[in-house]
Amino acid sequence: MLEEFLASNLGYLLLAVLFVILVLRAVRIVPQSEKHVVERFGRLHAVLGPGINMIVPFLDVVRHKISVLERQLPTMSQDAITSDNVLVQVDTSVFYRITEPEKTVYRIRDVDAAIATTVAGIVRAEIGKMELDEVQSNRSQLTAAIKAAVEDAVDAWGIEVTRSEILDVNLDAATREAMLQQLNAERARRAAVTEAEGRKRAVELAADGDLYAAEQAAKARRVTAEAEAYATEVVAKAITENGLDAVQYNVALKQVEALNALGAGQGSQTVVLPAQALDAFGNAFAMFKPKGGA
Repeated sequence: MLEEFLASNLGYLLLAVLFVILVLRAVRIVPQSEKHVVERFGRLHAVLGPGINMIVPFLDVVRHKISVLERQLPTMSQDAITSDNVLVQVDTSVFYRITEPEKTVYRIRDVDAAIATTVAGIVRAEIGKMELDEVQSNRSQLTAAIKAAVEDAVDAWGIEVTRSEILDVNLDAATREAMLQQLNAERARRAAVTEAEGRKRAVELAADGDLYAAEQAAKARRVTAEAEAYATEVVAKAITENGLDAVQYNVALKQVEALNALGAGQGSQTVVLPAQALDAFGNAFAMFKPKGGA
């Protein structure tokens, strides 16, 4: 019965198998991270994006499967000479991804080698425009210039350069030693300048202090002079109003104060006073007596 069934339906079975084969050959499922390049009779026909795609069986062939993920080239080292004739060794790294597979497939054979060669030439050219100090201090600017130049160079290959990094700039031993000596000399110069500025500031502050002290002393002398002038004015007014008695009273009072200060000295001591000094007390008290009294 099976043989009779196969014999009677062989044509239908062959058509079913052919249909399945055609469907399998016509349907292409492309992953999200890839693009497929389709050729028809050896010529570029289409680029299949992610998802389900239909092609003509037996006429269309998926010739290349290209990953669109970002790639990193191995770290590259190349020698370069700066504008001030210093030999440096530059380590660079480039990140890129393929955006137009049809250009990459049919215009360049070895993408990584081509990009590496291009980057090496651009790095040498850009560093040759700068001095060593500029290379060390303006690394971000140099990186941006290299990235822009690489993007222009590889645009025809359907490649997008996402990042270009300068990892290190190495110097030979002689140049490194010269730079170290220069750095030490610069540090010594800065220390000397700082010390000189400190001494200058100290002198300025001392002068300001002396000036302030002189100003305060002058103010004190002025206040003392004003006080003495006021006292003199008061005494003169008293003399004018009271006559010679006021003068005698003031002199006697000063004598009494001087004797009190002399007697208040510390320690045991013998003080010899003239006879006139003892009369000072009497004269001072006599001034308090009213005129014409006993």
